[in-house]
Amino acid sequence: MTTIHPADNPVDINMDKAENLHNLNAEDTLDETSHADEIDSGLTENQSRLLYLVDLHTKKNENESQEKWIRKPALSVLIYEGTVADIFDYDYAPQSQLVEHRRVWLNVSQEGFSDLEYLREEELVCTLHLSSKLYVPVTCYQVTEKGKAVVRSIPRNHKEVINGFAYVGGSSDLLNIFWDGDQYWIRSTTGYNRRSTVTDIEDVSYVSSAYIPSCLRYEGRPTYSNAHRCHETGASLHTARDEFDELITLSSVSLVVAEYVPFGPNEILQISNRAGCSDRVQGGFISTEIDTGNNLALEMNPELTSIEILDFRPTNYINLEAEINLAEAPGIVQIETFGVSLNSEGTCFYGMQVESVMDRIKDNISLDQLSRLLVDVQQDSTVITDSFISEHQKDLLNTVFLGDAPNRNKINLLIANAISPNMTAEEFMDRGEYENEFKQVIGDTKAAYDISEQDILVFGSNGLLICGPHCRHHETLLCAYLQFKIIDIFLQQIFSRIWVLGDDVAMTSKISETEKNDPSVLSQIRYRISKLNRDVVQFQEILDYVTEALQEIGIPDEPTEQTGRALYARLEISGMKAELSRRAVDIRKNVVTSERYLGELRERAHATEENFIGRLARQLDHNTSRLCQLQESSVRSSHSLQIMQFFFSGILAFQILDRVTGDWSVVDTLWMMDFVNTMVKGNPMVWFLISILMWVAVAVSATKVYALLNWKSQGLTFVKLTLGRRIFLDKLKLLLTRKTVSKEEKQFDGGRTIVKITYVEFDPREWGGIRPTITMEYDEVNCFLLVVTIVYNKRFARKSEQIMSAGQLKEKVLTEFENFDLFDMKSEDYSFRDLACDKRAYIEKMIKHRKESESVNAKLPRPDL
Repeated sequence: MTTIHPADNPVDINMDKAENLHNLNAEDTLDETSHADEIDSGLTENQSRLLYLVDLHTKKNENESQEKWIRKPALSVLIYEGTVADIFDYDYAPQSQLVEHRRVWLNVSQEGFSDLEYLREEELVCTLHLSSKLYVPVTCYQVTEKGKAVVRSIPRNHKEVINGFAYVGGSSDLLNIFWDGDQYWIRSTTGYNRRSTVTDIEDVSYVSSAYIPSCLRYEGRPTYSNAHRCHETGASLHTARDEFDELITLSSVSLVVAEYVPFGPNEILQISNRAGCSDRVQGGFISTEIDTGNNLALEMNPELTSIEILDFRPTNYINLEAEINLAEAPGIVQIETFGVSLNSEGTCFYGMQVESVMDRIKDNISLDQLSRLLVDVQQDSTVITDSFISEHQKDLLNTVFLGDAPNRNKINLLIANAISPNMTAEEFMDRGEYENEFKQVIGDTKAAYDISEQDILVFGSNGLLICGPHCRHHETLLCAYLQFKIIDIFLQQIFSRIWVLGDDVAMTSKISETEKNDPSVLSQIRYRISKLNRDVVQFQEILDYVTEALQEIGIPDEPTEQTGRALYARLEISGMKAELSRRAVDIRKNVVTSERYLGELRERAHATEENFIGRLARQLDHNTSRLCQLQESSVRSSHSLQIMQFFFSGILAFQILDRVTGDWSVVDTLWMMDFVNTMVKGNPMVWFLISILMWVAVAVSATKVYALLNWKSQGLTFVKLTLGRRIFLDKLKLLLTRKTVSKEEKQFDGGRTIVKITYVEFDPREWGGIRPTITMEYDEVNCFLLVVTIVYNKRFARKSEQIMSAGQLKEKVLTEFENFDLFDMKSEDYSFRDLACDKRAYIEKMIKHRKESESVNAKLPRPDL
């Protein structure tokens, strides 16, 4: 069993701290003449150090304990950092790779992985292949027993160099690689933290002209050339951190980057209108920004893209020149002009003729330089397309690429009139330095062929390269191959995305099964079904676009000349269309299956909703009947109270008079007797009137006291907190032991036990002089705190400034719960349930927040040192 899991983050390194630092014993001490390329083990210095580095981060199975493996992205970062630190004598070049939910450009050493493959061939390192949650292949490495034996023979000085690089300050704290969603970080358990520059792509100065293959042109003027500006890059700078090892150079290079975007003839018509094709003066500037205002003035970033229309047919295609105007680092000169060809079947081509790179004009341009130039082409071509296509098309792309459409991968085509050194295809495929050079621009090399005595064709995972004096004669075949290849890549992306959609549907099904235990499940299911149904609808639309494109794209005829026939056979164009059509049909089956599963989930959600509504209706009926009974009792009590108040006032008044006029009262005194005899006994009805007046006075006083008490009782503040959060039941019971519980109710409802407890707070000083009444409703079986109700009478407050508002009451109660650590935060983490698109949105939000923080910090004044 291993500790490797197909998680979203494929870069964490698992390690055993007890084995972090290898003992350098007597076996490790060899003859220290070891600065030569070869050592006793038969490995080069780079290979020995790489083997030892992998050994530090891996562990074989011992005593049935878990094994440790290192993932390929993490190892790639370590190799790059070692190269920059002069630990390895490697070269590196930018390469697009999928990390977690994002496609990013990384500086990758093809030489380092070539040495790693050699170690695999020698059975010193083994690999583990698995899949991530996004169904992306993940490769992990581990040193074998044979490799460990070789590690023991590696000279001490090599181990000391790697130890100084792999550990923090000579300690036993091994450095770890961490991906935060946007950048790689090098961290340790003791607090060391440094950002890796593996994602910092180096810039080179260059001059390019627009290039569109002749087979895509139908009319219009030719493209303009910027060859007269080549001198501007002669004395320019670059940001490369290492010297280029130039083994292969090309002359008169044309670059074509292609991609597939799902749109049709109506979108091409809309693009033509946006580009001003029908205007008297065609072209202008374009931007990806959306105009959301209606003011007279519009403020825009000056870094815009200017376009000029070459030729178009409103519903078929549009060819144009695009000049990118972006600010570059000081000393960097980039004159970047594209040729853009957008076609109604969704195929998009972006081409440029390389006029110069740095001090190289036209010829002898190295693949190291081209690899860095291709990064700009890939990124800026996306900006051009996104400036033209509609928001709906962008939404479709984000659905396919999980919100990462701006970084979508494309296919590269390099066409050169000559290659140096001039060798055969078999000689170039040496599984060594020459092949590593090709990998920098076209990815992992698949095969190479001599299509004539002077022309060579090299296939890679990210494109192809064709060199020779006759290569430009075959633009039709090459563009046809690119059309099918970009659809092939697009279908691969859809297929992986469909499996992610299936996982989201399965997770939704699991969530729906917990509806009796989790009060928030119903809203989650509604949201997820809505989002998933939208994805299914969009996938159906996308597949319709792909099917239509495959119907429209034709297969070119086989050329008559020998070179063309050889190229036609190597490209295997004739069978690609039928194969892609079958794959599109197969993917449609998966979409239909997902749609059926969603239909089942909708029915289950509907049944769940009906059950919930039924429970709610029964509870409402019960509550309504209780309220009716209480209302009837209240009416009867009110009538009785009014009658009692009436008679009580008279009785009280008469009792007061009796006390005043009784035998022992002042009436019998001499000073009062004359008044009573004269006024009361001597005048009829006077005593009766005095009794009535006394009754009225007492009744009025009682009414005012009742009104005052009633007014105070109406100063209630009701605060209801609907939480639905998981809690630790033992901590809740501990909290309740410190309260004076006045009422407790229990309701047994199937798999739930709803407990309602009411208590009055003890110390009124903490609540503004009034003790609030708090009612807690929780699920005792599933450990959910459902509702908290606070009743607070602010009119009983001693001072108005002490009265607590509803917000303050809420914060005080929640603060008390948090102080008791009442909420089970770990169980409330439902991030593993998130839809794939929501995970991607969270990453984008995190990246945006980090960039805004960095921007604010950059504007702050620096303290004087």
